[in-house]
Amino acid sequence: MKFSAYRLVLLLAALLCMAGCRPSTHYVTVEGSVLGTTFRIKARTTLPADEIYTEVMALDEEMKHSMSIFDETSLLSRINRGESDSLDSHLIYNILAADSVSRLSDGMYDITVKPLVEAWGFAGKEGQKTPNIDSILPLVGYRKIRIEGNRLVKDDPRIQLDFNSIGKGYMVDLIARMLERNGSENYLVTIAGSGRCRGVNEQGGKWRIGIETPYDNNFSDRDLQRIAEVTDISYTTSGNYRRFYYTPDGRKIAHTIDPVTGRSAVSRLLSATVFCDNAARADALGTMFMSLGSERAVAKARELEREGVMAYFIFATEKADGRQRDESPDDYETWASPALEKLLKR
Repeated sequence: MKFSAYRLVLLLAALLCMAGCRPSTHYVTVEGSVLGTTFRIKARTTLPADEIYTEVMALDEEMKHSMSIFDETSLLSRINRGESDSLDSHLIYNILAADSVSRLSDGMYDITVKPLVEAWGFAGKEGQKTPNIDSILPLVGYRKIRIEGNRLVKDDPRIQLDFNSIGKGYMVDLIARMLERNGSENYLVTIAGSGRCRGVNEQGGKWRIGIETPYDNNFSDRDLQRIAEVTDISYTTSGNYRRFYYTPDGRKIAHTIDPVTGRSAVSRLLSATVFCDNAARADALGTMFMSLGSERAVAKARELEREGVMAYFIFATEKADGRQRDESPDDYETWASPALEKLLKR
């Protein structure tokens, strides 16, 4: 009996020691800037916040050296200038990911659109002089580039790539993988309008992702159109509602660039929110939907439902009266994938 009691005491002591030595998990919040915009991480983890921040900054530097069009020394900048054709793993992944969305949309999503974006400036602002499209189109087209080994082959050496429409989502994916490598199973990572969530929030429920109402003055006070309660999913919101004009009769018209024709296309589609399995793809799909315009975006979203893609669109109505403040929700129409509608609140 004494021997058994002695062993029990030793066992309890060992268990207490193990519990005391095991790193504790708790929710931390980390905020800062990456890729020229803001990021926020909420995660249950054993890592201290400053260590997570250091990891994110290392990823940011890695991305700048690889994919930045603003850093003249980046690999992408050298490729765009024709000084190199070598690709690293980041560029290869994003070129292939972009290519799949380009094929899906018959070229309405295209990472070679950089010359058109520069030519149009603010995407066809009213009164802007129309650029010489015929001289630019030969430099645009996803079929004009291909990967051979770890090299990029361009049909024309003047072709340039721009990953702004997929890069933030890709960075979200990189941060999410970093958290998971360090044992985190519950987190929300956001960079501007892109994000990924897994597990549960601090209250033990699903993560609540807000879809912003596209008011003209909605910069600091972000009124929410709807809230999606989700987990284990990535998302992005793409919008034209910062780039629009009012017609003389008060209609609100957003402009986007058609990569196929090179023209500025008029569209009522103000915002596209996409949920799918990874943030890079969500980012690209969001841009694709905006390029497709109202009717084609809905048709493509219905087609993609079978692949687990969910979408929420906000359209300007014909009733918009041109007011730039105190707009009414009646100025907008919405459409949601049936699967997403079940997850929306409000």
